[in-house]
Amino acid sequence: MGISTHILDTTLGRPARGVTVRLEQVLATGANELARGVTDADGRVKPLLQTIPSAGTYRLHFDVASYFAGQGVEAFYPAVSIDFVVKAASEHYHVPLLLNPFGYSTYRGS
Repeated sequence: MGISTHILDTTLGRPARGVTVRLEQVLATGANELARGVTDADGRVKPLLQTIPSAGTYRLHFDVASYFAGQGVEAFYPAVSIDFVVKAASEHYHVPLLLNPFGYSTYRGS
């Protein structure tokens, strides 16, 4: 099951390739990095994590500054971090990022 993500550049209407994505488990003592990957030609990193260790709060961190710089595009956000709650470690969590140089949104996908 695990955790996966993908990025769609909504300005271009196509996947965002080459974005470094880090997955962390958020703990009372800080964040613990569990996985790291780079989006492929389809804008996907799948799965970042195949087995979720436990219920709790997790964070996806996207290094979007490098992506936009590579395109020669000025962007407002150098990074995007999304915290989300895993209630059942046995389920699949897909957390997409819809991105443009001056905004972003996300949702729980399937």
